[in-house]
Amino acid sequence: MEIKVLGPGCPKCKTLEKATRQAVEELGVEANVVKEEDIVKIMNYGIMRTPALIINDKLIFSGKVPSISELKEIITNNQ
Repeated sequence: MEIKVLGPGCPKCKTLEKATRQAVEELGVEANVVKEEDIVKIMNYGIMRTPALIINDKLIFSGKVPSISELKEIITNNQ
């Protein structure tokens, strides 16, 4: 599974990256978590608000930071 956290490096983006890594670790799933800060690459996804979460090249959400439990559910449902 490939998970991308998209954002230019703002506090919310960093929070989402940390929470995503924690959720993956707690779930025990095998996933490659990548933080994408290149604005051109982020724009290629058509995202208007960051942070955003991409799982296996599918946009899951943007513009918010869900809780760890919500992230666990999202990851589980998008494996």
